[in-house]
Amino acid sequence: MGPEVLHDVTFEINPGEFRYLVGPSGAGKTSLLRLMYLAMRPSRGLISMFGSDVMMARRKELVALRRKIGVVFQDYRLLNHLSALDNVALPLRVAGAKEAEIQTHVSELLAWVGLADHIHALPESLSGGQKQRVAIARAVITRPRLLLADEPTGNLDEVLGQRLIRLFEELNKIGTTVVIATHNQNLVARNPHPVLALGSGEIHADDLAGRVG
Repeated sequence: MGPEVLHDVTFEINPGEFRYLVGPSGAGKTSLLRLMYLAMRPSRGLISMFGSDVMMARRKELVALRRKIGVVFQDYRLLNHLSALDNVALPLRVAGAKEAEIQTHVSELLAWVGLADHIHALPESLSGGQKQRVAIARAVITRPRLLLADEPTGNLDEVLGQRLIRLFEELNKIGTTVVIATHNQNLVARNPHPVLALGSGEIHADDLAGRVG
């Protein structure tokens, strides 16, 4: 085993909160997100999500928990053989949604993020910012209970970045808990929400909302 990236990290995020996760490169933001979207389990300690003890959960229970979480990855993780529409539609198809509903909802969401003219484009023909918007649309299409985003505006200009933060805020208003990891201090300043600050693998600050300690 390598050295611990995170240590003595204790915090609670209440349902319906909107949090930024900030900190310098190497602080452990991506590792913390990986724990939160259940890509790995901690070497020690406890994680409780949606009222369940993750450390005690069986494989089937973990699958059910993951379905409540939407994730926007830094490297997009799009399927290269699928169009933008089919990438975004994938979570709905897995959930068994009707195809007519899928076509309507996915087309509307892709139009909202500025990709109405690219719904049939393959990822290889899209720019980095366009791929990012497809990834965001895929993460939010099922209206997850928890949305985690790792630098979601990193490849977008300021106007699109603000538009996507508005989308996250609208989802938050209807009950989705949102956590956004970002280096963008201007984004945080322009769109204020409580902050979790990581440094050297520890939580160093909390902006007075929720409980961290």
